[in-house]
Amino acid sequence: MGLDRREFLEWMGARGAVWAAGAAALSSARLAVAAEPAVQPAEGPVPQRVVVGVMGMGGRGTELASQFSKQPGVEVAYVCCADRTRMAAAAEKVEKVCGRAPKQVGDFRRILDDKNVDALVCAAPNHWHGPATILACSAGKHVYVEKPCAHNPHEAELQVAAAKKFNRVVQVGTQRRSWPGLVAAIAKLHEGMIGPVRVARGWYNNRRASIGRGTVTDPPAELDYELWQGPAPRKPFRSNVVHYNWHWFWHWGNGEIGNNGVHAIDVCRWGLQLDFPRRVVSSGMKLHFEDDQETPDTHLVSFEYDHAMLIWEGRSCQPRGFEGSKFGAAFYGDNGTMVIDGGAGVVFDLKDKQIERFAGAGGDADHVAGFLAAVRSGGKPAASIDIAYQSTVLCHLGAIAHRTGRPLQCNPADGKIIGDDEAAALWRRQYAPGWEPKLT
Repeated sequence: MGLDRREFLEWMGARGAVWAAGAAALSSARLAVAAEPAVQPAEGPVPQRVVVGVMGMGGRGTELASQFSKQPGVEVAYVCCADRTRMAAAAEKVEKVCGRAPKQVGDFRRILDDKNVDALVCAAPNHWHGPATILACSAGKHVYVEKPCAHNPHEAELQVAAAKKFNRVVQVGTQRRSWPGLVAAIAKLHEGMIGPVRVARGWYNNRRASIGRGTVTDPPAELDYELWQGPAPRKPFRSNVVHYNWHWFWHWGNGEIGNNGVHAIDVCRWGLQLDFPRRVVSSGMKLHFEDDQETPDTHLVSFEYDHAMLIWEGRSCQPRGFEGSKFGAAFYGDNGTMVIDGGAGVVFDLKDKQIERFAGAGGDADHVAGFLAAVRSGGKPAASIDIAYQSTVLCHLGAIAHRTGRPLQCNPADGKIIGDDEAAALWRRQYAPGWEPKLT
């Protein structure tokens, strides 16, 4: 018997045992480079030691530093942050995990100068993702970079080129690509479990507080604001930007669509086996607070393909989402529906009867292990930059459509904006002197 909706919600909350049969054979996109199977963590003794430096010691960076420290054969040799207090706390946490305190540096380029370091982990704010990745690749380092992979599409293109030119493994932190239950569910979707899929929807819902009205003031003593700004053109320090609220300013962040939206959009694009759209339509507003936030708190974007549509919706001030999930995705096929919530999934037929389910816990461990396996083998990780950058570009196209207030016509071969010079100008950004990213 199938689960009714109440039972489905209870089951989703339980997140049972991992169901991962057949996951290793999954191919994840239509592009030839993306069709290669993801590298799986090696079994048995670890073949070599991997030395890592982690950049950006907020909650995400500290968690990644801890995750890397737990992996066999890995040394977290550096933690790096413009905030000395955060950096010291992260170093202490790493030491508790592995018994060895990492070095603390403010400028990540000191990590790149160390020839013993194999990989850079970048969890700094979005405006750092592209430049740090490109510089790290040119210094001979592999890179694990948080999502979105870049602050703008031009940087994402350069990241792909840098990984190829310097033959480096670059993995993006869209970790759902490595969650066993989700990998198994997408494999079934690709096998035709619910027939041809013409519509996919992703969403993110939360109840965020107002960021208020900030004032220009001196930065706190523990923060090197010059280092924090890095490649971004200089702006005075304001009291309501650092450490998290930069997400809601276009100068440093990309709004909710680039913050959490990229996860759901990536799952939808993965399931649809599609790359770039031909048209992007955005409807979004600030509805809830009169404050300094520039990005919309309510945002709906549709990405139109020749024979399919990908829809994303984010509401930052209302927590109830779709299909019983605050943060998920759904695929609507000719013969049924597949709903994804975190690492779990459930399938309904056209009579709304549950016919199959996929359970699995989510987290960073599998994604980190897959990256390390690729570093050691020279293979391709699950969210390799040549796959992941496409989902980042979709997020940027949705943001650009919002900022210009009109639909975008795009080249489905590469996502480039057609016939709109104002919108196309937002494909890239201005940089602080000396920080223009380039391949050397």
